[in-house]
Amino acid sequence: MRSPLWWIGAGALVLAASARKEDKLVSHVTDKGVQTFGDKTIERTVQLRTHSLYAPYIDQDLQNRWWDFGADAHINTNKHIRLTRDKPSQMGWLWSRLPLTSGNWVIEVEFKVSGESTNLFGDGLAMWISKTRAEPGPVFGSVNNWDGFGLFLDTYANSRHPYAFPRITGIINDGNTAYNFNTDGDKQGVGACSLNFRRTNVATKIKMTYIKDTILDVKIQYKGWDEWTDCFRWEGPNVHLPPSPFIGFSAMTGDVHDNHDIVAVSTYSAILSRDMDSGSVKTSSRGGGMKKKAGKSSWWWTILKFISFVAFVLVAYRAWLEYKRRGRAAFGGLGGMLDGAGSSKSRFGLGGGSSGGLGSSGGFGPTGGFGSSGGLGPTSGYGGYGGGPAPRAPSPYDRGAAMGSGMSLGGGGYSANKRM
Repeated sequence: MRSPLWWIGAGALVLAASARKEDKLVSHVTDKGVQTFGDKTIERTVQLRTHSLYAPYIDQDLQNRWWDFGADAHINTNKHIRLTRDKPSQMGWLWSRLPLTSGNWVIEVEFKVSGESTNLFGDGLAMWISKTRAEPGPVFGSVNNWDGFGLFLDTYANSRHPYAFPRITGIINDGNTAYNFNTDGDKQGVGACSLNFRRTNVATKIKMTYIKDTILDVKIQYKGWDEWTDCFRWEGPNVHLPPSPFIGFSAMTGDVHDNHDIVAVSTYSAILSRDMDSGSVKTSSRGGGMKKKAGKSSWWWTILKFISFVAFVLVAYRAWLEYKRRGRAAFGGLGGMLDGAGSSKSRFGLGGGSSGGLGSSGGFGPTGGFGSSGGLGPTSGYGGYGGGPAPRAPSPYDRGAAMGSGMSLGGGGYSANKRM
């Protein structure tokens, strides 16, 4: 029987694990500073494990529970998911398996575009917020006439433009409009910028922030660490993205080519100041009041369950001790119940004696068991006279008992009487 401290420790580990499982789809709550977009303020962001991706990217079965990849994409578990290699006619994709159900969100993507050539390279990669998923096609490796939003990181110009390449363009599509390859999507986009994100000295990242029906903001890090450059902001009452979309990435090469890598994806559910409630973060109506962090109530519930578990273990342990004590008392009194089981002249030796049994006072004490007053005493025939309260002259029957072998209770006396 293990001690109650062992059970309490085991229970604590089980309850802690269960508390983590309750939030298995939510990694942690972050506070990256208050971000304001017009009249909307993001107070907190909650990272979504189901839509985030980091090395080593795959499990022992060479799969990922939350993401799917295909075509020419391959994985370097220490570095990246390479959508295309620096070779002609490559195409690869990476898509989330589950739709993104959060209405407001922030997605940060670390990527890398590189290659041996310094003059001709292409074609680029795309990030998708789409109703459908994993449909290969001609638009940066994905389907044309998509339903959703596409952010294109274009490194090759198909025609002359008044702006430089590489070029980042965001295009919204309802599934009925084809991408214009001749103009590289010019005049189809809701926003664009020209930034040289290829072969940089720092990790390149894109941060896309969406506030439902209000704002879509795109920033890029390519100059220095945590130095974000504005690309474009699409805002107004017509900023509509598909509800519950999939997140995807794709890339393609033609006659010109590059390495297109996805290094990490971090997706957050954005909590607005006016959306604070008991399930996330609560602020007082006058501002500057106390804030209640997400998950706090669940931890109180875990502590309460732990206290209840400790109480249960202690009560069970006390009941077990009481059960053991009563068991010992019952065994000690067994002699009293056996008292008088046979006469003093019983050939089997179960009777006789002044106190009988295995001891009238319990256990194998001085007055019980093989002691002086009872049990297997002088008339029981256990291989000799035994101990009695006072010696006396043995009767013929007792002499017969003394001649027995003592192999079993009364056995010797019975055999001796037969011989006599």
